[in-house]
Amino acid sequence: MILLISLLALAIWAAVATVVELRRDGYRRVPTDWTRVRSRDAFDRAGAGHTYR
Repeated sequence: MILLISLLALAIWAAVATVVELRRDGYRRVPTDWTRVRSRDAFDRAGAGHTYR
């Protein structure tokens, strides 16, 4: 029984710690900065049916 209570306490602590870290993380949706994205790459120049490695 003590093992079950310990496991339950650990699961609750892990869930709370996860929520706290996600809120503190600062992760948010950020719009794409199109000035930093390359306009062309090797796949743009590749012809249909050709494989480039």
